Parts: sequence; C-alpha cells; structure tokens
Amino acid sequence: MIDLHYWPTPNGHKITLFLEEAGLPYTVFPVDIGRGDQFKPEFLAISPNNKMPAIVDRAPADGGAPVSVFESGAILLYLAEKTGKLIPADPRARIEVLEWLFWQVGGLGPMLGQNHHFGTYATQKIPYAIERYERETRRLYGVLDARLKDRRFIVGDGLSIADLACHPWIASHAQQKVDLGDYPQVQRWFDAIAARPAVQRAYAWDGKIERTPLDDAQRAVLFGGTAPAS
Repeated sequence: MIDLHYWPTPNGHKITLFLEEAGLPYTVFPVDIGRGDQFKPEFLAISPNNKMPAIVDRAPADGGAPVSVFESGAILLYLAEKTGKLIPADPRARIEVLEWLFWQVGGLGPMLGQNHHFGTYATQKIPYAIERYERETRRLYGVLDARLKDRRFIVGDGLSIADLACHPWIASHAQQKVDLGDYPQVQRWFDAIAARPAVQRAYAWDGKIERTPLDDAQRAVLFGGTAPAS
C-alpha cells in the first residue's frame, strides 16, 4: 500500500497517473498547500523541502521498514523501478526516458510554473516576466512537438514515466495561453493519453478534493514559502 500525500496540482497528478496506470493500491492524504499543511512536522518528516507530493511505501520491495520518497521525479522513478512498469528494461530506451523525465523536472515544470505564477497568480503584473515565461513556454512546447514527430509517446511506442511527468503540465495549456492546435503532435499525444481510463481516474481526484478560493492569507503561504502565522 502506498500512502500518497497529495494536492491536485500538476506535480500531484503525476503520481496518481502512475498509481492508476500501474494498478497499485494507494491511499490519498490531502496536503492543503494553501493552508500550510506542507509545514506540519509530520509532513516535513517525509518531505523536508515542504513540497508535495510525497509517498510512504508501506510494503517496499526489500520487505523492510516503510520507505518515504519526496520530489515527484524521484517518486516516479522509485515506483517504476519497484514495479518494473512504465520504464523500459532496455538500457538505451531507459536512458531516453530518464532524459525526458529530467527535462520535465528541470525545465518544463519550472518554466510553466513561472508562466502560471506571473500570468495568473501574481498580483503585480510584470510585462517582462510574463513575456519571458510565455516565450519559454512556447519554446518548450516546440521541443516536445518535434520530439513526438513519428513517435506515439515521448520514448517510442510505449507509455512511460516521461509521458506521465509531462502530461499534467500540458493539461494547463489554456492557463499558459497556449493553443494546442499550434503543436499538432503534442495535441495528438495529449488527447491519446487523456482518453486512457486510468488517466481519467487519476485526474478525477481533482474534483474530489475540496478547495477554497485563493485569498491573501493563502497567497502568503504559497508564494512566501513560510508557514502560516499561528
């Protein structure tokens, strides 16, 4: 059984996508990042960077004590290696999956996250920042579109953790002011993954978690990076 400490964000969705695709049993423990749950001592014990998602594997492969893992890319790799699913056995294909997983973790996620922040959440609109991250967003979409030419998925014909890492960030394309019609290969890939029953079950968590509108107190917690005042 996997304990998933989760909130319905792109990084949170990555893990529900894997768990549903792999058919692993899991329990969701909501981490309300607007109210500061990520700063609670019990959460910091498994995710010292005060970010979700994080997991606790109650039945690790070695049969030992529970294993906790934080950082979404590390969680995907841990689960893939544990189950042997959604990562190729062939060494050459495996390194390609890892390249694109790290591309998402180091580039696609952070850049699109800044697009979200300056374009949607920041109370002060800074034209330079908005344009800088919108431009970088379009560049990254172009990279992914070129990669998907003549490929069903990011690495060949098989779904992998690279796809599961990228898909939730592309799901926010409207918020990023991106028309998927401008990137036909990304559109094809995105729609094919979105149609999978396991993917639909994973994204359904978005509607199961009760959230309140973002207010000034939540903004301070989310964007100030500190625990809420007691």
